[in-house]
Amino acid sequence: MKKDIILAGVGGQGVLSIAAIIAHAAVSAGLSVRQSEVHGMAQRGGAVLAHLRLSDTVIASDLVPQGEADLIIAMEPVESLRYTAWLAPGGALVTAAEPFVNIPDYPDIAGILKVIAAFPVNRVVQAEGLAKEAGLARAVNMVMVGAASPFLPIPEHTLEATITAMFAKGPNGPKDASVAEANKRAFNLGRSAAA
Repeated sequence: MKKDIILAGVGGQGVLSIAAIIAHAAVSAGLSVRQSEVHGMAQRGGAVLAHLRLSDTVIASDLVPQGEADLIIAMEPVESLRYTAWLAPGGALVTAAEPFVNIPDYPDIAGILKVIAAFPVNRVVQAEGLAKEAGLARAVNMVMVGAASPFLPIPEHTLEATITAMFAKGPNGPKDASVAEANKRAFNLGRSAAA
């Protein structure tokens, strides 16, 4: 079994947090993990990209070959389309519906969503609304982990346990338990939305 994933977004959207959650959960599920990140201009609203490779055997490279990604998880629609050349035939494209308009000539969102809808396996998730419903507007990235979870080779309970563990403690000790619970709710709302 092998699962190659591209994670895309803009600086500050939590792309690297998604990669960390999935990677930790995959290790907990007994899988091998390789990861690569590109986030040079992230602090200025630039693109953030992560390659994540999961397997039950040895993985030779950190990078997903072009045309072989089983899954693209994007935090915003334009970033999802930027990496479609990496998507394998039959691969899944999971994106947040809300645009991050960081350029003056941002493309027409209706046109972007129409292109996304043409992919055979796609999910467009109203992630911001679901994060607010979960009680934590910043949990958009956990909504997206939930939306992508049906396409991951990791049990739902393992992902939930990883989310709880990662959000339950900070550098100075335990965090407010409500933060972990809100992130878990966001995950489950995203999972339901993608189903």
